[in-house]
Amino acid sequence: MEKDVFCKIIEKTVPATVLYEDPSVIAIRDIHPQAPIHILVIPKTHIDQLKDIAPRDLPLIGHMVEVANMLAHREGISENGYRVVINSGVEGGQVVRHLHLHLLGGRQLGGGLG
Repeated sequence: MEKDVFCKIIEKTVPATVLYEDPSVIAIRDIHPQAPIHILVIPKTHIDQLKDIAPRDLPLIGHMVEVANMLAHREGISENGYRVVINSGVEGGQVVRHLHLHLLGGRQLGGGLG
């Protein structure tokens, strides 16, 4: 099975603008931004999509949110607000079959659910 682009970024065989990296996650700028700030937080452990998360993965998911919050502060969007999104599956808008979190901000975001 061929590796997805995020696995290749993690392995450093595909270039990316890395904003943060630790042993469990990497955060990169999205190459097709949907907002002035659009960062992807990607776990280094390959998980296809949200439905594939196991109980052992819950600390990792929490860490992804923690990293998103830290990056929102670093990027200067934490005070005015930002959005954190996980798309899951084809109908959920997931393009790459490797779980990842989108951090979006830097402008008024429309279409919110609440």
